[in-house]
Amino acid sequence: MKHSYIFFTFVFLLHILNVLFPSDRLQYALGLLAFVMLLLSFRNASKLFKILGIAFTVVGLLFFLSTDLELMDIIPMLADNLSLLTLLAVLPWMNSAVTAGRFDKLMQTLLRGNVKHLGSLYQRSTTAMMSLTAFLNVSSATIAQDVLVDNLKPVKKKIANKFIMMTTLRGYSLALPWSPLEVLLAMSIFITGVNYGELLPWMIMITIFMYLIDSLWGRYYFGKIPYPEKNEAEAASKNIHIRSKILQLIIALVSFLALVILLGKLFDMEFIFVVTILVFPFAALWAVLIKRGKSFWTIGWNKWKNSVNNMHNFIVLFVTLAFFTGSLNESPALTMIQEPVLLVADYPILILIMIQLLFIFLSMFGVHPVATMGVLGGISPLLMDILSPLSLAIILVTASVSTIPVGTYGLVVTITSMSLKQSPYLITYYNLIYSFVFGTVGIIAAYWVI
Repeated sequence: MKHSYIFFTFVFLLHILNVLFPSDRLQYALGLLAFVMLLLSFRNASKLFKILGIAFTVVGLLFFLSTDLELMDIIPMLADNLSLLTLLAVLPWMNSAVTAGRFDKLMQTLLRGNVKHLGSLYQRSTTAMMSLTAFLNVSSATIAQDVLVDNLKPVKKKIANKFIMMTTLRGYSLALPWSPLEVLLAMSIFITGVNYGELLPWMIMITIFMYLIDSLWGRYYFGKIPYPEKNEAEAASKNIHIRSKILQLIIALVSFLALVILLGKLFDMEFIFVVTILVFPFAALWAVLIKRGKSFWTIGWNKWKNSVNNMHNFIVLFVTLAFFTGSLNESPALTMIQEPVLLVADYPILILIMIQLLFIFLSMFGVHPVATMGVLGGISPLLMDILSPLSLAIILVTASVSTIPVGTYGLVVTITSMSLKQSPYLITYYNLIYSFVFGTVGIIAAYWVI
């Protein structure tokens, strides 16, 4: 499967062409190609995603049998989620620009900064994680945890582990609600059709609120524990370099956000498509401007090729999810599923709470929040009759993101568990209250805009 990226890229380029010049024939061809991608990827997918894929296929078939659709109608619906897969395929280029510019080293420098106690380090670690996760995604958690494990060796192991479990996972989750490179945000916009510019202020407000609350708690809880001091002269000598790097990162982030919003409005294009076509040229130009063009191409090519070659889990999930959603929308079973929602239609706050609890509950059993969101996407028209599209978008983003620190079998929790040799259930336990507060804030914000 070393050359899978060639075939996958061909499919993604065809999808982009179909978005620019819509064609029923091309959509049908993309459905056939999506099916081939599913067959190629299933064998190499992890056990969890195989189970999810089989479950979506079996239930989707049951729904399909109750519809008036013909077998040939299945093919085009398999391509419905290619936009999300295409977005995932281009993200490594942005990650490569950050690596080429050595911004990942910035996190290491910040976490080795001169602070007096763990309370200050907690806030600094959360800030660093939140800032760089927007570009580095999961890599930021790995970098931060490696640095903190090394730095906190003089601290009692139990306290150090607890500190790392909290600050890295919470900081990671705070970058996801507003980052245009986050698939959970992209999928929420995809389902609801909400404009990114309309959703962004709410996501930023929620993020700032959660950041302040968690930072204050972190300073109080860990503030009495001293942190081994570093060489002050050495730290001071790096200040100018650090400030320059931080400024570059802020300019890049603000520029990217502004371009996404501007292009979406000017050309009336969907959020996911705008981000997809913008990532590569933006990353390449950024690398050239900071004089790291050669490194960008060297790092980027290998990262991108490796990433696309290993998209099996998401291909299995999104292709089978497209079939499940398409069949559900045409099935009488949709009415049965809608009945419990209709019973509480006069109490939208209950619907918001139910959505939040569904994400939390399923995440603890290994169900990826993307899969949960896909299920809710099947009844999104009904939900948007009760909630406004903006309200639904807010709750989908916050409910899915709030599961990240407590998703017992989630990727970041698993990485943390392996890094610290701790039970994933212990990580879930330490972050449960944080996730509950995050979800509650999301519910209040979503209820406010109904």
